Amino acid sequence: MVPSEENQLVPKEVESAAEEPRVLCIIQDTTNSKTVNERVTLNLPASTPLKRLFEDVASKVGYVNGTFDLVWGNGDNVTDTQTPIDQNSDKTILDAGFEPGKKNFLHLTDKDGEQPHIMPEDSGTTDDSAQDRFIGPLPREGSVGCTNDYVSQSYSYSSVLSKSETGYVGLVNQAMTCYLNSLLQTLFMTPEFRNALYKWEFEESEEDPVTSIPYQLQRLFVLLQTSKKRAIETTDVTRSFGWDSSEAWQQHDVQELCRVMFDALEQKWKQTEQADLINQLYQGKLKDYVRCLECGYEGWRIDTYLDIPLVIRPYGSNQAFASVEEALHAFIQPEILDGPNQYFCERCKKKCDARKGLRFLHFPYLLTLQLKRFDFDYTTMHRIKLNDRMTFPEELDMSVFIDVEDEKSPQTESCTDSGAENEGSCHSDQMSNDFSNDDGVDEGICLESNSTAERIPKTGSEKSSLLYELFSVMVHSGSAAGGHYYACIKSFSDDQWYSFNDQHVSKITQEDIKKTYGGSSGSRGYYSSAFASSTNAYMLIYRLKDPTRNAKFLEAHDYPEHIKQLVQKERELEEQEKRQREIERNTCKIKLFCMHPTKQIMMENKLEVHKDRTLKEAVEIAYKLMDLEEAVPLDCCRLVKYDEFHDYLERSYEGEEDTPMGLLLGGVKSTYMFDLLLETRRPDQIFQCYKPGEVMVKVHVVDLKTESVAPPISVRAYLNQTVSEFKQLISKATHLPAETMRVVLERCYNDLRLLNISSKTLKAEGFFRSNKVFIESSESLDHHVAYTDSHLWKLLDRHANTIRLYVSLPEQSPGSQFRRAVYQKSSGDSGNLDEACERVKGPIGNMKSVEAILEESTEKLKSLSLQQQQEGDNGDSSKSTEASDFENIESPLNEIDSSTSAENRELENQIQISDPENLQSEERSDSDVNNDRSTSSVDSDILSSSHSSDTLCNVDNAPLPLANGLDSHSITSSRRSKANQGKKETWDTAEEDSGTDSEYDESGKSRGEAQYMYFKSEPYTADEGSGEGQKWLMVHVDKRITLSAFKQHLEPFVGVPSSHFKVFRVYASNQEFESVRLNETLSSFSDDNKITIRLGRALKKGEYRVKVYQLLVNEPEPCKFLLDAVFAKGMTVRQSKEELLPQLREQCGLDLTIDRFRLRKKTWKNPGTVFLDYHIYEEDINISSNWEVFLEILDGIEKMKSMSQLAVLSRRWRPSEMKLDSFQEVVLESSSVEELKEKLSEISGIPLENIEFAKGRGTFPCDISILEIHQDLDWNPKVSTLNVWPLYICDDGAVIFYRDKTEELMELTDEQRNELMKKESSRLQKTGHRVTYSPRKEKALKIYLDGAPNKDLTQD
Repeated sequence: MVPSEENQLVPKEVESAAEEPRVLCIIQDTTNSKTVNERVTLNLPASTPLKRLFEDVASKVGYVNGTFDLVWGNGDNVTDTQTPIDQNSDKTILDAGFEPGKKNFLHLTDKDGEQPHIMPEDSGTTDDSAQDRFIGPLPREGSVGCTNDYVSQSYSYSSVLSKSETGYVGLVNQAMTCYLNSLLQTLFMTPEFRNALYKWEFEESEEDPVTSIPYQLQRLFVLLQTSKKRAIETTDVTRSFGWDSSEAWQQHDVQELCRVMFDALEQKWKQTEQADLINQLYQGKLKDYVRCLECGYEGWRIDTYLDIPLVIRPYGSNQAFASVEEALHAFIQPEILDGPNQYFCERCKKKCDARKGLRFLHFPYLLTLQLKRFDFDYTTMHRIKLNDRMTFPEELDMSVFIDVEDEKSPQTESCTDSGAENEGSCHSDQMSNDFSNDDGVDEGICLESNSTAERIPKTGSEKSSLLYELFSVMVHSGSAAGGHYYACIKSFSDDQWYSFNDQHVSKITQEDIKKTYGGSSGSRGYYSSAFASSTNAYMLIYRLKDPTRNAKFLEAHDYPEHIKQLVQKERELEEQEKRQREIERNTCKIKLFCMHPTKQIMMENKLEVHKDRTLKEAVEIAYKLMDLEEAVPLDCCRLVKYDEFHDYLERSYEGEEDTPMGLLLGGVKSTYMFDLLLETRRPDQIFQCYKPGEVMVKVHVVDLKTESVAPPISVRAYLNQTVSEFKQLISKATHLPAETMRVVLERCYNDLRLLNISSKTLKAEGFFRSNKVFIESSESLDHHVAYTDSHLWKLLDRHANTIRLYVSLPEQSPGSQFRRAVYQKSSGDSGNLDEACERVKGPIGNMKSVEAILEESTEKLKSLSLQQQQEGDNGDSSKSTEASDFENIESPLNEIDSSTSAENRELENQIQISDPENLQSEERSDSDVNNDRSTSSVDSDILSSSHSSDTLCNVDNAPLPLANGLDSHSITSSRRSKANQGKKETWDTAEEDSGTDSEYDESGKSRGEAQYMYFKSEPYTADEGSGEGQKWLMVHVDKRITLSAFKQHLEPFVGVPSSHFKVFRVYASNQEFESVRLNETLSSFSDDNKITIRLGRALKKGEYRVKVYQLLVNEPEPCKFLLDAVFAKGMTVRQSKEELLPQLREQCGLDLTIDRFRLRKKTWKNPGTVFLDYHIYEEDINISSNWEVFLEILDGIEKMKSMSQLAVLSRRWRPSEMKLDSFQEVVLESSSVEELKEKLSEISGIPLENIEFAKGRGTFPCDISILEIHQDLDWNPKVSTLNVWPLYICDDGAVIFYRDKTEELMELTDEQRNELMKKESSRLQKTGHRVTYSPRKEKALKIYLDGAPNKDLTQD
């Protein structure tokens, strides 16, 4: 990364190089969004002329000098008022104001509205004389984890744009494809491979070019050879592999890729001249032999290889091999098979000592050596990287490793050359060929390859010349978990070494190659490599030095005709791409807005116009882009400068129709600080002139009589105008008198400021680019009232907080018809909902206003709801103080009828008589009504449901004995008396902690009395498809109203009390979520939100909706949903069980007694704490909204009596039968391991000393394969209590497996094991549990020959 500005320091050698002061200049390129975060740092002598400064900057950033400006910056964005530094001045930078010893920030900007010109590609070299002035180079793209400090750092800012000075082209790293780039560059720099690839001709009629791997490699090589870019993409090549974008984020082993790619090429080249190319170049042969030491008989076979894997450090040794030669000797060093490893000799007919080893028979033309730096540490069970030092020579003599023995000596018996078909017969630790999978376990590699017939070489002449020269070193930097690959390659054209590091190609030396040996000073034992440099050679490629075979790269005139055509085609494509980029560079792209003249909706698009196009032409383009041909004539449109964020028209462009857009917009930029608006007018209108510096004001006229706010009128003003002058301006626009005019500025949301000081300027009052004001010019007495008490303020406050909602009412059901009719009758209409809505629409002055309707209806409803309470309070009928108990229903224009109470009683009697099911309610006390917790059907239609007797009492209505010494009546009485304190009803409240709360404050006074909240509704016809017969309301409501009050306003239209319907908010995806927080306002709602009303019992205060699941410990699916219930704060567990009994019987068919089941905590699918009958919700048990609980049916009596006990679920493992028994619960009095073993011994009959146990892993029921349970679990942990590491069993519900340690594990045949594995895999997949707990394997690297992966669902 570029060093941060705070930490950048001048190099010491520069400070001491000159006596004169130095000036630190930090230049930020602001002309392009891609370079805005880059910094170019120069450390110049104070006597440097300004001309030289500009030359140095141009050289370093790659721009043509004179096509950019430099302005002073402060580290932030440039301001419009800054003037450019004079480029032609003879002043020194010291005289120009630069300060030595400090950071001088400069911004590189456009010159005359045009972006800087990029330096031509042939002049993109850097000025070496200025190198010492740089402090930090630009970061190398894509070189994550790279520590190759020897790679040349002297590339310039323009390196991103121009070709490397080496003449070679880099490859773009797609994400983690550095391993691929390293191999591709190596193949490209191999003359024999490149020439052979060029000779192959693609037949488009036979194959799709997109999926042809050889063709895409051809194209890539042609681009690498001819492109003028610094780096080219490899996406076409990876697409031909059948890879998608996710493969770019998978890093693989470069040797693995080499093998897979060669195999894919062989498949593609079948029946072509290149069919045997890979074998001819890369394939060698060796003999895998075993020789009897008694009779000399030797058995052997021949195997092929594409690379030789060399061990860095022998297994178990602390000492690594010092060199490649030493590792090669170890590779062919035979081992003695003796003792239990003796070899059965066919000739001796017995087991004998023998020598087993490998001999090289033939070395390939291109010799590939893989240094096995990745190993597996069996102590930590992790992969590690060995960073030990291993040298490798520039020239390697392989003649000392060739076998010149006669293959058919009398002592040997010939074995046919089986090639790759004898898979696995090679040396188990060291052999690697194109058909074996050396590191398959660690790498997670799964390769599929086909064998080819091999020719037995003539070994007699192999010794003659086997001198190899090194030409490619693939380097890995990082750890076994990941890192970065790059390649160091020697060009056969000039014998110069180059570093190919993704996009960057640079020259390196032989000393740089030696840095890749790895290693560190000193010895640190086995882990010494952990402290060594992580950058070291991983793969070496040598070429045989044979003048008769060593090829040179084909010259352009020697190319086959199809390659010449391909070169021409790619050049044309590159030129076309370059022209397109040039057009892009000169195209202005800016946001375009337009208010459609007929639809009145704001449209948005992106206007793309060449910088040389005139404003008139740009208007035509925008006109067509916005599709206005049929809406308005072209001459009624114009483009103006617009600020969408502030909705502000900055300026219009009068008389500039022929000005180029590049000048108007200030040049071509990636982003603009403003937008354009396509403004339209009617033919009879004229466009207004918008001048820079003006502010736009949207004026809303307020009518106090009709309480209406008119749509806005746009007026433009100046910030230096006074309020008095501004009123005169508005008076002309609105034709209202300025003398009586009151102007209110809305500075921000809900900040309404009265402009009453005439001499103050608009700027002083807080006007900005775009403003909103409200004006009122009536001569009413409202002028003389304090502003915050005035009708105007209240109306504007209401206007600012009013939102429009669409409410879907529930369809009328037969059980609710009468009660709806009663509500409508109480509102004074004939029972028609639409008529009721029409009455609501009337003005406030009408006798039947919205407030009046709600006042009457809710008073009657409240009297009905409180009737029994009043009877229970010995006839206390003091209703007069309760007239405004419900928030937001008070009307200042209507008086309460004195006969309300009589009407209420009449209304109540009518409803009770008409609904026989409610007759039993007459016998209930006031507390019974208030605390009805009957939840037999939580969401059923409450109009047709019956109320059960008080569920807080038992069947005989006798007091229920509780463990804490209180009977149920005393508990409920105390809670109920508190709930009824102040004679306030709580049926429309719900849970506190889950967000619902009472609508009354602590004193019992309605919160709605403090402030009047606006509510207005009218019928609304919904869109098609909303359901026939469904009624909709369009409601205008103050969003500061609480949900409780909002529900009360809706009561007349729903037809039932607010406690008997629920409010669901509908989101954009048509998902519905219930709103239950009654004390919260509607502030989270916005205009045009939809609400659905559903009939059903709403939660009371302190109640929670609970989902009840059945726990079935011995079933395949142990978690089964039963029903929804309602639990209340202060309720005991036993009381909640009593309420569940009838619901379980009616809804689930479970006929239980209260002592036959228990409730327990549910965490995901895990059973937890057992709830005891005397536990109280919210006191002993934390409960929350949408809580979940387990119901467990007991086999016998409840054993859990105390919280000090611990209930665990045990399961016996029988290794001799390879099966698990069912779960059995064990209740412990303490957390003692000894007690657990005793209880397990009791239920199983296993002697105490033979009990071994282990804790289950994962989610209940902690499933594990029976093939793994015996060895994979942590059996018999050395602890004395269960609540310590590694068990941590502190709560009920833990799973314990146990076994008899004397029981032997069943021995399985391979067939039985495979059959059992299939069954277990199928079983565990069905239950959603993993078959194994081993770490996830790496994704295998595959190349798909048909261009797309096969959708094999059985593979991981």
